[in-house]
Amino acid sequence: MSPVTHALWTKLDLLTVPQLHQAIEAIIQEGRTELVLNVNIHCMNLAYKLPWFRRLLNEAPIVFCDGFGVALGLRLFAGVRVPQRITYADWAWQLAEFCSERGYSFYFVGGRPGVAREASERLRQRYPQIKIAGCDHGYFDRNGPENEAVISRINAARPNVLIIGFGMPLQEEWLGRNRRALNANVLLTGGAVFDYVSGRTARGPRFLVDHGAEWLVRLVQEPRRLWLRYVVGNPVFLYRAWRWTRTHGRAAT
Repeated sequence: MSPVTHALWTKLDLLTVPQLHQAIEAIIQEGRTELVLNVNIHCMNLAYKLPWFRRLLNEAPIVFCDGFGVALGLRLFAGVRVPQRITYADWAWQLAEFCSERGYSFYFVGGRPGVAREASERLRQRYPQIKIAGCDHGYFDRNGPENEAVISRINAARPNVLIIGFGMPLQEEWLGRNRRALNANVLLTGGAVFDYVSGRTARGPRFLVDHGAEWLVRLVQEPRRLWLRYVVGNPVFLYRAWRWTRTHGRAAT
């Protein structure tokens, strides 16, 4: 088992990609249904303010780091080193390769109409053996018959890995409310993963991506939607992380 830190207000599993894949395989092999969640600065700020969101993260058996800022805050203020940042724009391809080699199946839900299917087609071009049991867009009524129809399609497909990409906190709220009705093994929250994998959203230069500045690229792409999340949210998280460790101490893993 990998170390788990409780240095801030949510748990975090200190995982590398191979360790995460091993944990996912164990869930599938044992026939369980489990949440596998990820945290970035936006997620941590939501969890700080929303008790239900924080509780969902702390109850999930696996929570991995998907944000450079979270890793930085943990290292600076809690003395915890995150072994690897696992971001969906890269990891989706690694997960697809891992699952296609083992015959594990996917189901995608999220994005605008057609985007999840475009993502599945691009994955299939690279990994012809990949099993994608179905795709649904994310623009449906999540509180009525449309919601029940999506759940029915997922359950009929019985996927090993279900990826929900509604954005935070909608995807976490949906999985928290519906997880016991889902016939799937690994329940993932993917945010904008289908936009990246489909090619509809471009990533920034590799230098920025590898040095924690990818948020600048996203801010330039969508300034009106993301300025509050990044320009305000990033320093707010670092202040909260500093204050939390001053109050609670530097928690051990």
